[in-house]
Amino acid sequence: MSQKHIVFIVNPKSGTERRKEIEAAVRNNLDKTRFTYEIQETQFAKHGTQLAKEAAEKGAYAVVAVGGDGSVNDVATGLEGSDTILGIIPKGSGNGMARTMGIPLPVEEALKVINREHVQAIDVAYANDRLFISNAGVAFDALISKKFAKSERRGLAVYSWLVTKYMWLYKEWDFSITVDGKQLKEKAFMVNVANGKQFGYNFHIAPMADYTDGLLDVIVIRKFPKILGGVIALRAMTGTIANSPFVRHYKGKEVTITHPDLRLMQTDGDAHECANLIRFSIKHAAQRVFVP
Repeated sequence: MSQKHIVFIVNPKSGTERRKEIEAAVRNNLDKTRFTYEIQETQFAKHGTQLAKEAAEKGAYAVVAVGGDGSVNDVATGLEGSDTILGIIPKGSGNGMARTMGIPLPVEEALKVINREHVQAIDVAYANDRLFISNAGVAFDALISKKFAKSERRGLAVYSWLVTKYMWLYKEWDFSITVDGKQLKEKAFMVNVANGKQFGYNFHIAPMADYTDGLLDVIVIRKFPKILGGVIALRAMTGTIANSPFVRHYKGKEVTITHPDLRLMQTDGDAHECANLIRFSIKHAAQRVFVP
């Protein structure tokens, strides 16, 4: 039986795991009777997309993103339209999609998931033409993504500090939203379009989301008394955010969000500029992924 080739793409800035540690973990845990492998390191922003595309074109059996949601996004973008399987070794800060899929955080355990070769086809979502796997947002979460990206330190403590600081300063916007043609007006603190369940750190923005149902989940956190911010955060951590009187939940295949001043959004935790009208769509079962 011929061996299958796996390419590991490592984001050197993700977490504290360095290339030598990843190499040792792969060498000691990957089933080399079935797989050959190589490890590549990203050198610049979006390099992972280029490396994944090249690997797929060369016929790689799988490409494994070693990093956080941004790294997973880069690799999935590179694999778009190919038959190459996506693997995830979660070494980012929040690791939202890995947690959503139940992929274990320890490297050795994540490698065992790859060895088992249990593959599931998951949905892939788009914000205009930009692919995302986990979630996208246009309000408070986009601001936090931008601030977090500029922070030299990572981790839950920094993330929590940013959320707490800017929650008190943030002004809600009146968004125009359509979900499968139904028009809505929402004065919103946050509007998130989700395929996965969480941002990371077990902060469940869309606990009801299912990345295999062919539908997008739209979570709107309406204007709320800021003194209740801790209560809403606790609901997110316990998976009950949709029960809040300040939260609205919609489900659909096509979503548009618009505001005349809209310039910033986040996809899978990466902030970037955007148009003032964003069209969200979903492709059902578009990417195969190693899952437990």
